[in-house]
Amino acid sequence: MRKIVILTGAGVSAESGLGTFRDKGGLWTRYDLSEVATPEGFARNPALVHDFYNARRANALDASPNAAHAALARLQAEHGGVTLVTQNIDDLHERAGSRDVIHMHGQIQRALCAVCGARWDAPRVMGPRDACPSCGAAATRPDIVWFGEYPYHMERIADALAGCDLFVAIGTSGEVYPAAGFVEEAAGLGAETLEINLEPSAPGRFDRVIAGPATQAVPRWVAEVLGG
Repeated sequence: MRKIVILTGAGVSAESGLGTFRDKGGLWTRYDLSEVATPEGFARNPALVHDFYNARRANALDASPNAAHAALARLQAEHGGVTLVTQNIDDLHERAGSRDVIHMHGQIQRALCAVCGARWDAPRVMGPRDACPSCGAAATRPDIVWFGEYPYHMERIADALAGCDLFVAIGTSGEVYPAAGFVEEAAGLGAETLEINLEPSAPGRFDRVIAGPATQAVPRWVAEVLGG
């Protein structure tokens, strides 16, 4: 059985109504990321950062998994040997039925204490005065990896890449490191590589490219892998 590592990005959740980041009109074209997605921005204006993530949390909670999420859950259930890594901070993979999803950039439904490091399920709306349930400090923040911070679970991801036969990147721009380097890492260790994206991210980076919307391209590819 082939071992498969799948990396998903914002393009997988876009058709569920969640915004992408680097496309025209994406989130980073409409917000100053230094103000809403860095530890320094949070220190300067925590209310602004909470407002930004409260809106994103509401968007994620009100969204529903799409056909791409469902197809990947089916692949995990029927193929085995599938490691699912996501750059997305929503829980649509889990709600579609995927298990043990590796969230390398954190989760919008989780909260983190900037003082003691405690984590817990976030309420729908968070604010600067919210107290940590563990230490009581009013220093709660979304459990999100911001620019300048190190992604979560990198050792586990490296182990999965080292042992995979196929690496698949779905709906990701391929511009943000370290995730952008996963394809070269996997290929250097002998794995085949596949990109499924609305448009190819860069010619020649992957052995194979499937272009098209995730809700169409991903189910077709999963059916191909599973033989129908």
